[in-house]
Amino acid sequence: MLVIGSRGSQLALWQAKWIAARLAERGQETRIEIIKTTGDKITDVPLAKVGTKGLFTKEIEEALLDGRIDLAVHSLKDLPTEVPEGLAIVAIPEREDPRDAMVGVTLGNLTAGAKVGTSSLRRAAQLRVMRKDLKIESVRGNLDTRVRKLDEGQYDAIVLAAAGLTRLGWAHRIAEILSPEVMCPAVGQGALAVETRAEGSARNICGALDHAATRMAVTAERAVLASLGGGCQVPIGAHARVSGERLQLVGVVIAPDGERVVRKADQGAVADADEVGRRVGAALLADGAREILEEVYGAPPRDASV
Repeated sequence: MLVIGSRGSQLALWQAKWIAARLAERGQETRIEIIKTTGDKITDVPLAKVGTKGLFTKEIEEALLDGRIDLAVHSLKDLPTEVPEGLAIVAIPEREDPRDAMVGVTLGNLTAGAKVGTSSLRRAAQLRVMRKDLKIESVRGNLDTRVRKLDEGQYDAIVLAAAGLTRLGWAHRIAEILSPEVMCPAVGQGALAVETRAEGSARNICGALDHAATRMAVTAERAVLASLGGGCQVPIGAHARVSGERLQLVGVVIAPDGERVVRKADQGAVADADEVGRRVGAALLADGAREILEEVYGAPPRDASV
């Protein structure tokens, strides 16, 4: 029997159970071990101000390395681009919708001064680009908690990943899907990552769940993030589309106040996904993203591309 490590949120457990079901179809028994992460413990501070990479993954990866669990199921957008030595991302199943969604009211129907909740600096910055008249406020908590706060009237609308809403059966709550041209998604949004130790039977068993096109798309997106030295709580977005053997990629870096947006696009062979991503990252840095990220970090970003 394989032990699956997961966060304890409703969405995280749905994801872990979905992977368990895919493994059961292949005759593999599993059980789920709930692990509380740093991000789960810090609930009263906006994520962008916490500033620690691996907020939702560090403790789970430690359990993998210690042998307490055999595999971990992550939301890929939470997973830092640097995987700890001894671990590997062995499967990225087919991706759910990567786009962001307005819940409550469509963006165009929000009145001036309306209160919009989001825990993401990336979403907040892009909202300010489009609607400077809105009041953007932090909303923390699991997905179901955020929806409850909206229903209680604490916000006029909230922005969430469409994938999470769909997975929990709440697609009917979506007022509007925001196109990537309007709001560029987070790197890896909508995709799951199955992580195991680099050696052992779990790696081979879970590898069968990998979806090649999804892996190449998120490889390009994560290469952008690696080039920019960013984590999942910075104003960076990237979105890749795979069509046959070709890949199209767009990346954005947005100033938190929404006053500056740097957007770059590139394309190439699917086999060159990492290279395409690093080209986009380098182009973003050269065209002003470096200065934006320096302001966010308070220091020059670690540029993994040089």
